[in-house]
Amino acid sequence: MKAGLFVTGTDTNVGKTALAAAVMHRYRPAMAVRYWKPVQTGHPEDDDTATVRALGCCGPEEIHDCGVRLPRPLSPHLSARLCGAHIDVAGVLGMAQVASGWVVEGAGGLLVPLNESELMIDLIGALRIAALVASRSSLGTINHTLLTLEALRARSIPIAGVVMIGEPNRDNREAIEHYGRVEILGEMPRFAVLSPDVLGAWARAELDCESHLEAFLL
Repeated sequence: MKAGLFVTGTDTNVGKTALAAAVMHRYRPAMAVRYWKPVQTGHPEDDDTATVRALGCCGPEEIHDCGVRLPRPLSPHLSARLCGAHIDVAGVLGMAQVASGWVVEGAGGLLVPLNESELMIDLIGALRIAALVASRSSLGTINHTLLTLEALRARSIPIAGVVMIGEPNRDNREAIEHYGRVEILGEMPRFAVLSPDVLGAWARAELDCESHLEAFLL
């Protein structure tokens, strides 16, 4: 798998799922896109696949609903251990399908453990696709985002860009662009009501206006 984006974040609950759904809206008119959540904890109460299916207005052919599903809302390694399961990168890769237009969503941030020795970033590297980083716009984001970018570069993982989520903050945006040497591809607000129509309208008007991500998806 080489043609796709891995949506990662600087933290948990930063907005990865909404961003993944927005990418589906943004690029559906240009190509076939398909969403995949390889590892989900807290399932079925937490079901990012179902959320993207609804928020992204996805048809059955746009969802690859196959992956590790664990009941406790904890780090993947701990959730797996507590229910007697084991996650490994090789096993997750076996669930993937080779195609273009993949939008893959991680669990937590880059250094979330999958098992005793493998991290989420190891899965990204094994998939051989670029990372799209979801970043908060609020205080603390400069440090967290720059650390995330540094970790990706240390593994030679291509960085497709950053999308900031929350109330726009010009100073934080400029600092991340300058020190992180990265493009900010959009600033997603915290919508008062998050609906498919609202998210789709924002994505088509505000996300990646210069179609930078297209080269990574094809």
